Amino acid sequence: MPVKEMPFSEEQLGKKLDRCASDTIIKGSGGLIIGSVMSLIFFKRRVWPAWLGTGFGVGVAYSTCENNLSSLKSI
Repeated sequence: MPVKEMPFSEEQLGKKLDRCASDTIIKGSGGLIIGSVMSLIFFKRRVWPAWLGTGFGVGVAYSTCENNLSSLKSI
C-alpha cells in the first residue's frame, strides 16, 4: 500500500520560516536605518521616524512571509 504524500514537507516549511526570519531582520533593519537618516536630516532628531520605518519594514516582511506560507499550503 503506497504511503500518502503530505502536501508539504517539514524541510520546505523550515526553509520558508528561515527565509521569513531573515527577511524580517533585513527589512526591519533597513526601515530602521532609513527612518534614522530621515530623523537626522528632516525631523530634528526625533525618534518616531525610526520607529515608523522599522514598523513599515517588519510589516512588509510579514506580508511577504504570509504570502510565501500560503503558497506552500496550495501545493
